[in-house]
Amino acid sequence: MTRLVFASAIQRHIPSPEREVSAATVGAALEQAFIAQPELRGYILDDQGQLRRHLAVFVDGSAILDRRHMSDRVGACSQIYVVQALSGG
Repeated sequence: MTRLVFASAIQRHIPSPEREVSAATVGAALEQAFIAQPELRGYILDDQGQLRRHLAVFVDGSAILDRRHMSDRVGACSQIYVVQALSGG
């Protein structure tokens, strides 16, 4: 099972437990979390269904490439981390 983890900075706004999901892509894994916790969708995705700018998603330590459709593949033992992105000024 794929492990899906939301960072503590996200947890401050919407408490979301770590989950074990069965999914082939990042988007499918997130969709399972959104079904269990609908309020999480609006915090993670913008009104066009894309990953919000202030967030980053990593699969097995590498940032995903497809922020629009989140079609990056995940394996049965992958770890997905959703974190708040850092921005400089």
